[in-house]
Amino acid sequence: MLEEEQKIFERDGVVVIRGMFKDWMDVLEEGVRVNEQDPGQWFRDYTPGQAQGRFWADYCNWQRIEAFQKFVKESPAGDIVKALMQSQSVRMFHEHVLVKGAGSSKVTPWHHDAPYYPVDAKQTLSLWIPLDPVARESSIEFVAGSHKWGKYFRPLNFTGEYYDQRDGKEEMLPDIDNHREEFDIVGWALEPGDAVAFDYSTVHGAPGNKSQQHSRRAVSFRWLGDEAVYVNRGGRTSPPYPQYIDKLSTGDALPEDEFPFIA
Repeated sequence: MLEEEQKIFERDGVVVIRGMFKDWMDVLEEGVRVNEQDPGQWFRDYTPGQAQGRFWADYCNWQRIEAFQKFVKESPAGDIVKALMQSQSVRMFHEHVLVKGAGSSKVTPWHHDAPYYPVDAKQTLSLWIPLDPVARESSIEFVAGSHKWGKYFRPLNFTGEYYDQRDGKEEMLPDIDNHREEFDIVGWALEPGDAVAFDYSTVHGAPGNKSQQHSRRAVSFRWLGDEAVYVNRGGRTSPPYPQYIDKLSTGDALPEDEFPFIA
């Protein structure tokens, strides 16, 4: 099971998985509905005052939203992630809800996640699950193989602002949009129940939602493999986890109540 997908994930740092979460769409839709009605402390509206084409996101709510907790603990996600990462264990890092309304022109800039996460592990994986049909032209995109570049690019948030952290050794990300032909860019048309699995170091971005009929709702579940530890990035991280800044140092074990073992 998933042998071919595991090989692609190892090679490209990203792979599409078809149809494995069809039976969990109602659960995830309920989670997104509850999240929108009862936002968490890190809720962000990236298009304030804009009713049409709204883009909002939230994260770190899975332990308080029953539907998300049910998905994490009872769905096949943990076992799928374990198989793809080829890890001995799987821990939950956090979930990330991302909703781009119909016709949203808001672009998610090219970036990779590892430089601004306050964690590190031998294996890492994000499982990006759409709740609506996503045309290729509106789909999240990746630079295949970029997880093996061995580089940390300066962290960039969804508003296009740089994080002020670390020691200034991060490189600037290449101008991918104006030189697309120089990169192995991959992406897929997706259906509810599909998922895209990618390494924290894989460079990715997303266009606006070009559909005029429906939103592009997605939930991305972030997972950690073996030897997961806390990392002080020397500045702001995402998620912030301010409660650990003065309690943990780089290399410290992660608290199991916040980051439990799932598989």
